[in-house]
Amino acid sequence: MAEYFPGISKIKYEGPDSKNFFAFKHYDADKKIMGKTMKEWLKFSVAYWHTFRGTGSDPFGPGTIKRPWDDGSASVENANKRLDVAFEFITKLGAPYWCFHDRDIAPEGSSLIESHKILDAVVAHAKELQKATGVKLLWGTANLFSNPRFMNGASTNPDSHVFAYAAAQVKKAMECTLELGGEGYVFWGGREGYQSFLNTNMKRELDHFANFLRMAADYKKEIGFKGIMLIEPKPKEPTKHQYDFDAATVMGFLRTYGLEKEYQLNIEANHATLAGHAFEHDLEISSRYGMLGSIDANTGDPQLGWDTDQFNMDVKSATLAMAIVLNQGGIPVGLNFDAKVRRESTDIDDMFLAHIGGMDTFARGLVNASKMVEDGVLGGWIKNRYSSYDSGIGAKIEAGTTNFKELEKWVLEAGEPKQLSGQQEKYEMLLNEYT
Repeated sequence: MAEYFPGISKIKYEGPDSKNFFAFKHYDADKKIMGKTMKEWLKFSVAYWHTFRGTGSDPFGPGTIKRPWDDGSASVENANKRLDVAFEFITKLGAPYWCFHDRDIAPEGSSLIESHKILDAVVAHAKELQKATGVKLLWGTANLFSNPRFMNGASTNPDSHVFAYAAAQVKKAMECTLELGGEGYVFWGGREGYQSFLNTNMKRELDHFANFLRMAADYKKEIGFKGIMLIEPKPKEPTKHQYDFDAATVMGFLRTYGLEKEYQLNIEANHATLAGHAFEHDLEISSRYGMLGSIDANTGDPQLGWDTDQFNMDVKSATLAMAIVLNQGGIPVGLNFDAKVRRESTDIDDMFLAHIGGMDTFARGLVNASKMVEDGVLGGWIKNRYSSYDSGIGAKIEAGTTNFKELEKWVLEAGEPKQLSGQQEKYEMLLNEYT
């Protein structure tokens, strides 16, 4: 087999004093943190679509990135060659997982049956590469947003023919994910929403969306897929009003339709910030309700405003994220780099450097967060602030064993509440000591 990165050997851990850009300074895969190795806590995955299909295009111009191994054709041979490149890259990087959309790895045919046959052939090659390298599939998904047939959505499309086509495509993608041993399956509703109230029946579309997810959950059981089904929230872009706006919206939707036991959430940092939240906000709310299943690790640029999918190099952000992961005992599925090199970063070396930087960032975040947990600072700060609910009238409020009359009587006896400072600046200073 040809070698596509002949000048780059397997990336190794060299420690924080290393000056080698092609080495990990902080990610030591076998280092134990709170009883697990870094590799077990982080479960890094490389996103096939950005790293091996990304061209550097943006809303204002075509791609700038041309890879020497890709002839640009839609042939199975070219698709298989891209997989060869991908598995060499992932193996040299030392990431244990990869993720894909069906149309990323296999070109679409002239009919559904032809598309299925092409996908089967490419999946067979991917399975051979997984066996040869030991790289595993974190999760699979179906691209239900690029083809013009999905211009009005997939499961929320007003045309039932498109709904049925999307179901057939997801059915096949789920089968492929099972074949490759995926630990999860993700639904990202890229166009599941609407542009104008004037031509949309929102309630009907939401009902259809729920029916689609219910069918998928049923099919998971039918085929014996043991992985976790995940929904990835996103507030906008390309659809103006996305039905899966943020973590809270998705959880409310799932509970409304009785699907909360069938799905968990795949939280992406850049999607959380587009919804007006911090990354840790969507992580925390989904985690506290037992629904944080996986993470897409990236970041956006606050000076732009679209989904820029940059590699997260912010150690403070990674520390807060990993504190939430540690608090819930780990990530059930994993941490996927849904991130791409910049349009201007056109060298092959940049592919490696971006992932090394991202992996080191989250490794530092893990170490920092573990120190905070071991020192009891984060939990201690919060526990202190809510201590009035641990006994007395506060405990009755939490238990739901009081009422307005009793509370009024209690206040009349206790008088005016004292002003208690939130001390935000103090806690920000303390966070800085760990990061």
